Amino acid sequence: MSAVLFDVPGPRARIRHRLYAVIGAAAVVGVIGFVVYRFWVTGQFSAEKWSWPQYEYVQLQLLSALGNTLRAFAFGAVFALLFGAIFAAGQLSDHKIIRVPSMLVVELFRAVPLVVLIFMFHYGLSLGAPVYSVVVALTLYNGSVLAEVFRAGVLSLPRGQSEAAYAVGMRKTQVMRLVLLPQAVRAMLPAIISQLVVLLKDSALGFLITYEELLNEAQRIGRSFEFGRPLVPVTIVVAAIYIAMCLLLTWLATYLEKRNRRDKKVIELEKKPAEDVVAAAV
Repeated sequence: MSAVLFDVPGPRARIRHRLYAVIGAAAVVGVIGFVVYRFWVTGQFSAEKWSWPQYEYVQLQLLSALGNTLRAFAFGAVFALLFGAIFAAGQLSDHKIIRVPSMLVVELFRAVPLVVLIFMFHYGLSLGAPVYSVVVALTLYNGSVLAEVFRAGVLSLPRGQSEAAYAVGMRKTQVMRLVLLPQAVRAMLPAIISQLVVLLKDSALGFLITYEELLNEAQRIGRSFEFGRPLVPVTIVVAAIYIAMCLLLTWLATYLEKRNRRDKKVIELEKKPAEDVVAAAV
């Protein structure tokens, strides 16, 4: 099959590809080494600038800020998934009075930058606490993207799924809610998790309206003269925390995908004995 899709590389091509790989790896290592060297020269690894994690009150403030980040992410993710499912179903409706407004809402909030939404809800509508503006903006923007993901997932399913559901007497809402959307979620799970990763990182924009999340706390610690203004060390630590949270979401997506494949194999194995019995009877 690989020979059909592209030519199998010969000895010279394989040597050339290995050379490209070595050059690329050396370039990456060189860039990282240069960045580390510049950090060292500018004193970013000094003991004074790395003394802040030793203080308990700093640790508690970071944990509180991390909790606020996770709170905004959790509410934003749940509401965005609900928003996406509802408006995906609305766009697939047979009634124009439902389909057209749903399409307009999705296209509107998908086109407006998230920062603009946050400013509009916080300064324009004055929703109160900054967390409300952050959650509403995350819900509308990411929910609109997820609505397109769900819609694409439903449209990718075989028509026989909906036809079989209609044949047993289900209504359109039941078909969408009980048959199509669950399968679309499983089919589009990698894309959904990728959008949730984006939502998690976008929650950092809350620092623009003084929401006390992780990035806002890092900025406050980084400006502190008490620790020598350790902006770069704090940024490294916060970046590592975000990377760890994104990797956890990726691991969750991989686990759910493997579990879904395993469940499908079990169902297929359970069907085989019944098919063998029918074939023997025929």
